[in-house]
Amino acid sequence: MAQPYYETFQNIGNSGINVAFYTTPGGYRPLHWHEELEILYPLNGLSEITVEGTKYSLPKKQLMAVESMQVHSTFCYDQTSMFLCIHIARKHFQDCMPDIEDHHILCRPDLISVEKFPAYLEICQLLENMTRLYIQDATAFYLEAEGLTLQVLARLIRDFSTSVLPPDKKSDRLTANRLRDIISYVEEHYQEPVSLQDAADLAGLGKEAFCRFFKKNIGMSFLRYLNEVRVTHIYHDLVNTEDPVSYIMERNGFTNQKLFNRTFKELYGTTPSAVRKGK
Repeated sequence: MAQPYYETFQNIGNSGINVAFYTTPGGYRPLHWHEELEILYPLNGLSEITVEGTKYSLPKKQLMAVESMQVHSTFCYDQTSMFLCIHIARKHFQDCMPDIEDHHILCRPDLISVEKFPAYLEICQLLENMTRLYIQDATAFYLEAEGLTLQVLARLIRDFSTSVLPPDKKSDRLTANRLRDIISYVEEHYQEPVSLQDAADLAGLGKEAFCRFFKKNIGMSFLRYLNEVRVTHIYHDLVNTEDPVSYIMERNGFTNQKLFNRTFKELYGTTPSAVRKGK
């Protein structure tokens, strides 16, 4: 039986904290965003995280924080990747720290200074402790995981945050809103015909201006991004179904076989038929 694209082993909700252990096929997850602070802690291999156009290396047993509303993507080099992934809605903790949402956390391995490295290792150790408790199926795991998460959040705020000032330019907010709207639109409509004009209209720009805007802020053309989203969903269906490749392509909005094969190979380093054989 085919393995699911991802599997959630443990989950904490209703408290502003969500803790999950994932096993996913390696490869690419396209640009996305969320309202919560995200903490990524890979348990194996090497990953590359792109945050707002800048790429960061994320080795196993090291953490990276991705701020709320930041557009990001992930690429895992191993055939199978295991992650501890934590999402935190900070507004739930305003009673403890009224200005908690004014603190912008910047914690990425590539940017850790020598002075901050001991504090960084201490946070990594907290996440390692959480992983060990999960593997041991410890009694009251949920309670301990939530407590450890709060310690991680407190240390990130104390050692790796700066106060966020209100945006000086209205255009900054407009850019962020446009990008989030476009990404959400693609995720909802990637199975349908989506034109460059559709995206430009959504952003309130002419086609040429939209192309420049998207390339400048995302680092690739809009059509390339749309194709990457479609290919990742096709990969999911290849792993989880026995449907013919041509049918899966059509179902996910891809109509150009040659372009599909090239994009798939660039993202996953293999062919659709090889993925099928390796299930």
